[in-house]
Amino acid sequence: MWDLPAPKPVKLICGILASDAEALEAARDLLTRTLGRADCVSQIWPFDMTAYYAEQAGPEILRQFVAFEQLIDPGRLAAVKHTTNRLEQRLAHTLQRPWPRPVNFDPGLIEPSKLVLASTKNFAHRVYIGDRMYAEVTMTYVRGTWQTFPFTFPDFKSGRYDAFFNIVRQRLVEQQKQTPPQEA
Repeated sequence: MWDLPAPKPVKLICGILASDAEALEAARDLLTRTLGRADCVSQIWPFDMTAYYAEQAGPEILRQFVAFEQLIDPGRLAAVKHTTNRLEQRLAHTLQRPWPRPVNFDPGLIEPSKLVLASTKNFAHRVYIGDRMYAEVTMTYVRGTWQTFPFTFPDFKSGRYDAFFNIVRQRLVEQQKQTPPQEA
């Protein structure tokens, strides 16, 4: 009881919203140069279930996810969110689009039982994780399927991303079997 186990390493993922295909490619390239090699990259979907980001990124936003090969300590999520915020600012400057935020990064973690997303905004369903960042359990994995909550974003609720998250989750499970346990 007094010996606390170290958390298992988890799969770092990052959702990308981009104003166009060129911005999406630039975002993906910068992410992998900064955060490491990707081992799973999703297909590209239209981000068409809300107009929330249209004034920031344009009318025809694209969505894609990247999962990174190297597992990380889940305690790094706040630092990763700060990193992706800086990358967004860099891309806003270099892409020179007519919108103030042509790329939006949503970093998160996949564990065998859940998908967690980082946020700069506090709400009732989010928990402070330090360094001015919050996190929410966006979806849980129960009996072979992804389950959502009333607060889960509409595009995640749609089930459109579930097949990709299944692939990432399975890769994580395989990697965790190969990773020796950490000392407390």
